[in-house]
Amino acid sequence: MAASSAQQAESDYFSNEPPPKDLQANVTLAREFISRHNDEGRRIVLVTSGGTTVPLETHTVRYIDNFSAGTRGATSAEYFLQHGYAVIFLHRQFSLLPYSRHYSHNTRSFLDYMREENGRVVVDERQSADMLEVLRQYTQVKNQGRLLILSFVTITEYLWDLREVAQLMRPLGPRAMFYLAAAVSDFFVPRDRMVEHKIQSNEEFHQTEGGDGANARAPAARTDGRKLVIDLEPVPKFLQQLVDGWAPEGMIVSFKLETDPSILVRKAQYSLNKYSHTLVIGNLLLTRKWEVVFVSALEGEKWIRVPQHRRTKSFSGVASLVGSADQSSKDDEPESLLEIGTVPRGEPAVEIESLIIPEIEQMHTKYIEKIQAKAKPS
Repeated sequence: MAASSAQQAESDYFSNEPPPKDLQANVTLAREFISRHNDEGRRIVLVTSGGTTVPLETHTVRYIDNFSAGTRGATSAEYFLQHGYAVIFLHRQFSLLPYSRHYSHNTRSFLDYMREENGRVVVDERQSADMLEVLRQYTQVKNQGRLLILSFVTITEYLWDLREVAQLMRPLGPRAMFYLAAAVSDFFVPRDRMVEHKIQSNEEFHQTEGGDGANARAPAARTDGRKLVIDLEPVPKFLQQLVDGWAPEGMIVSFKLETDPSILVRKAQYSLNKYSHTLVIGNLLLTRKWEVVFVSALEGEKWIRVPQHRRTKSFSGVASLVGSADQSSKDDEPESLLEIGTVPRGEPAVEIESLIIPEIEQMHTKYIEKIQAKAKPS
């Protein structure tokens, strides 16, 4: 897409799709956070996480969802914090959060980690050491003010927040990083094609909304007899705008999920060239927790793998009934309901993000040096 066309698509989208109600509050929080850490010379990464929804009605009851628990994003945010970054965590409301993720997304209730003792709630002794370590890490980050948590639900809320925060990060230059791990909808319902009230399944109560005038278009989601017809439109491709207009010197990391290993690297390379990102991380659905491939102009192709004896096997028990079939930034979904360990006793499983983030930090250092060298007068 030519630059002028991309800019026009951006202008049309944000002119027609209203901003979220909490946008100004988010902007105020992000501006203070970015300014403070910029003054301290710290690197800042915006981590996006979780899936976006596509509402079918103005008063939303029905919607299409990109299923994502946010595991990749929440886990990566922790490791970025361990490596000294300040993190803006833009996540789907109620998806996993850094640190609390350890106790909020498995087959056990968090209450199983506690017991009653003399009328008081205490942590079970078998869990106390691990919980104490997580608590200490979280408390340190909180006291340092290095984690800002913002949330979205819909695709429009996500795009508004992404654009505003990216523009605020522009003064950081190459010290800004965008780690785009959210599962972003490829299609949406424009506001002017959205019905106001809940779509009725009973034919006797079918709405006749469709606007006034001969040029009015039919609602994007409507009933036809007993069928539900959904006519979605493509979300404008803003990823190039992130490079060209919003934060042109920032390092951008995006994801490509595939199921066919024969095209994974090729698709990642295509995304790299199309959107001019710094790094595209390719991963396969069945091996996403064990291995990924880095594809970048800086270092070419590089595989990151968890050693065989430090892996766990995951078996998926959930599939999304509705959602995009091509979710290029979908992190590590669908999530497993059951995990069977293959790691020898005494050797804890390795989260692949603990290998990914150090590599990205080194790449970020090289990227900063490259941008700064270009800026020096010859």
